[in-house]
Amino acid sequence: MKPRANEVINGTYGTVWVDGELWAEVDTFEAKVTVNYEDVNFAGQGGTFKKATGWAGEGSMTIKKIYSRVQRKMADQVRKGIYPRFEIVGKLSDPDARGTERVAIHDVTIGEFMLLKFEQKTLGSEEIPFTFSDYEMIDTIQ
Repeated sequence: MKPRANEVINGTYGTVWVDGELWAEVDTFEAKVTVNYEDVNFAGQGGTFKKATGWAGEGSMTIKKIYSRVQRKMADQVRKGIYPRFEIVGKLSDPDARGTERVAIHDVTIGEFMLLKFEQKTLGSEEIPFTFSDYEMIDTIQ
């Protein structure tokens, strides 16, 4: 079957919820899994083989600076020695494409956050890098 241009999914329809709260000001979002491998060598074999030893999850999102969302969730807690963990659900559902992709990301930790940032005559945005230790694919595109 030949693909059609309208079936290419459009990121405009992406949405993100953090701890059940819709963050409509998210501009970009990505979450990825990196599989960790160690080299395995065998006598008499010239090739190097790989053995999986686990995986790591990381991502980032960029948000328009409208609220102090991250600062409210992190700043006071971190000063007290408490490091919050979050749940994120991301969804991409272009009505003109082939379906919906949705993922739940669990045990999310934010490793750095901006206390204050601005630039004259520039709209404010904030990049939020994160890591996670579990995820589940809720919906995939067929």
